[in-house]
Amino acid sequence: VQLVESGGGLVQAGGSLRLSCAASGRTSTHYTMAWFRQAPGKEREFVAALTWNSQGKYYADSVKGRFTISRDNAKNTGYLQMNSLKPEDTAVYYCAAGSSWFPRTPERYNYWGQGTQVTVSS
Repeated sequence: VQLVESGGGLVQAGGSLRLSCAASGRTSTHYTMAWFRQAPGKEREFVAALTWNSQGKYYADSVKGRFTISRDNAKNTGYLQMNSLKPEDTAVYYCAAGSSWFPRTPERYNYWGQGTQVTVSS
């Protein structure tokens, strides 16, 4: 399974971006999808996760109320809508897919994208 993120870029504080994560290869819709991010000099951190049927969603406290995770299984694509962006949201954002529900644990995800840069200017 290959994951490819897109939609990153430079935005002013308070602005919005929507990231996409396209899956290809031996895809299955029955996987958990998540977004993580890594800022320079910091460890990779959990952002949001979504169950395969979109019934379960889980967000980091730092993005709750501002970010929305979603997916379109017919298109094998996941999304992260990011609103009210802050400079501290600046990071490389990675999408991940896994077969279990341990949303915050990177080691539980089998597949990772290459990342897309999000930069929020103040």
